[in-house]
Formats: sequence, structure tokens, C-alpha cells
Amino acid sequence: MKKSRFTEARIVSILKEYEAGKDVKSISREHGITPATFYNWKKKYGGMDAEQLKELKALREENSRLKRMYADLSLDNVMLKDILTKKF
Repeated sequence: MKKSRFTEARIVSILKEYEAGKDVKSISREHGITPATFYNWKKKYGGMDAEQLKELKALREENSRLKRMYADLSLDNVMLKDILTKKF
């Protein structure tokens, strides 16, 4: 996945400029993005502030960690079942 030039906090600040009354064309020109990118960001991050963004990021990290833990435990469970069925 391609890494963005903009951090999530920066994206939120750009969206705040729009909420303050700036038009999309001037924001896009000023920050070097396309209007389509702006609207994608607005769809994804619209209505968030910095604190909510930090919480979302923490929840995503925890979710990915829990998914990895589940995958490891599931694999261990399958291996143990295979061992038990082979012995009997």
C-alpha cells in the first residue's frame, strides 16, 4: 500500500479549512492534491477531530494485533487436533 505524503492529522486540518469556508479548488491547489482526493478524505475523515483520529488509529492497531493473535491460536488449535487424530 502506498504511503501518503500527508499524515492523518494534516488531512484533518485540511478538512477543517474547508469547514471554515474555503473552496475545494483553492485548497486543492494550495496543498497539491486533486479535488477527488479531497472528497475521498472528506468521506473517510469527515467530522473527526485530532482526538478521535488518535483513538481510531489506536483501535485499528489493537484490532490488527488481535487478528494476528487469533490466527496464531487458530493455527495452534488445528495442529493440536491433527496430532490428536493421528495418535488414535
